[in-house]
Amino acid sequence: MASHSETNKAERERAIANSLPVEIRDMDIDDLAPVFHLGESLFTSDLYPYLYRTWDEWEVIGQYNTDPEYCLVAEIEGELAGFVLGTIISKASWVYGYIIWLGVSPKFQRRGVADKLVDKIVERMIEEGARFMLVDTDPANEPAIKFFRRKGFGNPRRHVYLSMNLSKHEIYGRLIAYERDKASRVRHHRPKRP
Repeated sequence: MASHSETNKAERERAIANSLPVEIRDMDIDDLAPVFHLGESLFTSDLYPYLYRTWDEWEVIGQYNTDPEYCLVAEIEGELAGFVLGTIISKASWVYGYIIWLGVSPKFQRRGVADKLVDKIVERMIEEGARFMLVDTDPANEPAIKFFRRKGFGNPRRHVYLSMNLSKHEIYGRLIAYERDKASRVRHHRPKRP
């Protein structure tokens, strides 16, 4: 059992850690790998098997290449604390912002990191003419839903994403058989060496 002085010391350390400033800045090329690895630890298929997007290195690289102004990282004392990846979408007269990924390291959760990231990306999107914001998450991700509601997002809509395992489709089976047959024909019709 921890002594009273150990408990007080731990509480003081938490208070100091919670008071450290969160710096929000543009993602740079050196952030790609750390952001990818943080996302890899957060967005697992075990936690959210029905999320229609899957996290991979192209999520980070693609967003960084196409919308770098909406790729932000949060740091606390030089350590990656979180990130947000977003985009602006223009359709006819509508311009809206879309938060695609938001992740905070478990080490830095409950310290305002996500709040600061979302506030900064919303500010940037308003400056770029967005008048509407979208975000989506897995319906089972109740902490995220609660967070985004607190940030002012509402009007939830349920989307249904259906999937099909194509390896079980009859055309897939015929294609595999055709490819095997083709490979077999090539092996049997090779010219013999003299």
